Amino acid sequence: MSIEERAKAAAQNVEGKGQEVVGKVTGSADDEAAGKAKQAAAKVRDGVEDAKDKVAETAQDLGDKIREGVDNVKRELNK
Repeated sequence: MSIEERAKAAAQNVEGKGQEVVGKVTGSADDEAAGKAKQAAAKVRDGVEDAKDKVAETAQDLGDKIREGVDNVKRELNK
């Protein structure tokens, strides 16, 4: 998990919410839409980080199982 990327996503989300509110207050549909787009992009960025975390976790689990299998084969060969 990249703390830096999570922080960027959080900042982008806050910026988007602010821009959306400004758009609503000023009646600017462009600002409102841009704010919503920034929030959506932040969700995507956060989702990418979630996926990276899951891949890393799965790779670690797979590595552990492979090491366990190799250790079992070594034990069997040493009998």
